[in-house]
Amino acid sequence: MARILSPAITLLLFVNSIIALAAYAVSASPNEPFAIRISCGAREDVHTKPTNTLWYKDFGYSSGRYSGASLTSSIVPPLKTLRYFPLSDGPENCYNINRIPNGHYSVRIFFALVADPNIQNEPVFDISVDGTQIYSMKPGWSNTEDQSFTEALIFVTDGSLYACFHSTGHGDPSILSIEILQVNSTAYNYGQPWNKFMVLRTDKRLSCGTGKSAFDEDYNGVHWGGDRFWLGTPSFSQGSDQSISTDRRIAESSVPPNFYPERIYQSAIVSTDQQPDLTFEMEVDPGKNYSIWFHFAEIDPRITGEEERVFDILINGDVIFEKVDIIRSTGEGYTALVLNKTVVVSGKTLAIILRPMKGYAILNAIEVLEIIPSELRTLPEEVRTLQTLKTSLGLPLRLGWNGDPCVPQQHPWSGVDCQYDSKSVRWVIDGIGLDNQGLKGLLPSDISKLKHLQNINLSGNSIQGNIPFSIGTIAGLETLDLSYNQFNGSIPESLGQLKLLHILNLNGNLLSGRVPANLGGRPLYRASFNFTGNPGLCGIPGLSACGPHLSIGAKVGISLGSLMAALLLLVCVVCWWKRRQNILRTQKIAASREASYAKARTNFGRDVQMTKHSPLRAHNQSRIATEDSPALLS
Repeated sequence: MARILSPAITLLLFVNSIIALAAYAVSASPNEPFAIRISCGAREDVHTKPTNTLWYKDFGYSSGRYSGASLTSSIVPPLKTLRYFPLSDGPENCYNINRIPNGHYSVRIFFALVADPNIQNEPVFDISVDGTQIYSMKPGWSNTEDQSFTEALIFVTDGSLYACFHSTGHGDPSILSIEILQVNSTAYNYGQPWNKFMVLRTDKRLSCGTGKSAFDEDYNGVHWGGDRFWLGTPSFSQGSDQSISTDRRIAESSVPPNFYPERIYQSAIVSTDQQPDLTFEMEVDPGKNYSIWFHFAEIDPRITGEEERVFDILINGDVIFEKVDIIRSTGEGYTALVLNKTVVVSGKTLAIILRPMKGYAILNAIEVLEIIPSELRTLPEEVRTLQTLKTSLGLPLRLGWNGDPCVPQQHPWSGVDCQYDSKSVRWVIDGIGLDNQGLKGLLPSDISKLKHLQNINLSGNSIQGNIPFSIGTIAGLETLDLSYNQFNGSIPESLGQLKLLHILNLNGNLLSGRVPANLGGRPLYRASFNFTGNPGLCGIPGLSACGPHLSIGAKVGISLGSLMAALLLLVCVVCWWKRRQNILRTQKIAASREASYAKARTNFGRDVQMTKHSPLRAHNQSRIATEDSPALLS
């Protein structure tokens, strides 16, 4: 019989269910974003004041050298070590960081100087994240407050991230710290086309009015904002404008998806009669796209209603926002207003003007972010194959081979040629040129996984072992130069399957056997093949003559016959040896018996002789003669 619950019990169960669901929702939705901070060169975890920030020790992320750090500005974290990368260790060096939840991240990299007078200070180098170059450092960065780091917003889609540092010949890259801070998945949505194939690099971020530089954390900002750095500026025109501030709360500030700290709206720069326009200029790279974010809050107590402060916003002479009225847009004072615009800058200067129509112009903060298309990566299987090749051939450190072989396009791997493959929408490897690089070891059969190769040049090294049979499966191969190495064994017949092969250099090795027939005739068809300098090769003009050509079946038959003959010979030898041992044993026994018989006969003969010559025998013989001859007695 079904049991009927009382209304009170039913209500209690319902409340308990709601509480349980709420608890699950809280546990399933973490309050804090994922964050990892690495103190480069540190042997132990580090905590820094005043926020007691945790920096993980630098272990297992990269190669390079450890050193003490010489800090360049007051905004860099107070860390004592760094990692630097001499050019002798390779032109590309990377931090590979795994186990990162997929999502949207702010990646910030701080720089410092090596605390060693024997090492050139202030290096200038390029930085890339996940194959996309985000920044090229400028000379003098160590003397500029907000150039001691670079920062970019990226999407992590495969649970890992790598940041690379590319030498440009101007000193050794030196890295103080790396931060990977999760932000809202829709943060800084600047409009279409906004997708996961774009990177936003911070070019400039200003907090206006107070002149105080600070991070989100110093401003008590929400961690989902990414702990941005705001460079303080008290004025745009050296006293022709004025700064104002307030302690009042600002509504609509720390809201998703960008979570701006309230403090950036509590100060501002305001134009004056002396300089009605508020003008801000900065140098940028020409031909690039920039996303510009304007922050406003009406914090002047004298402005209480609409139409009291109205202004236009111009970028490089073009009006992009017309008749901006903060009170009208927000409905009240002390409320945050954010405007965003994406522009293409053709020249080297980004000029922003706030031109008042009524009253004076005001600006609380501004952000300028460069929009960078994400580079398409190289096929993962081909990257893994190149890493196998690097290990097997013992590539010297100076070649690098870290990160992605094809991107950023400004810094491809030395000795690797790439092309874009529209089918896979990825970069692929179509050439390897590592001639005269002092390579050793064996050429791995995995090289056939580079299915798009057209040219291979490994000449002038000390590579040993057999030529992999699998090379014959790289259908598009046109040039194969393995000359002047130490390859041995025979030439794989699979090379004859390469219909596009027109240059084949195998000269100067230790190859032996017959040149495959499907290769020997190719030079007649305008192909250039070179087999000289291999004393054991035969079968084509210019090489020694070969014996009768045997099929594989015949070679197998001869090998089996030789093996059987060897076994038979071994059996015969064993049988002969055993027979010989038996004969020797028999002869030994016979000799022993004959010796015993001879000794017995010798003893008997001596007894007979002694009997013949005794006196008793003479007396008996005389008596017998007398009895037998009476006549003689008478």
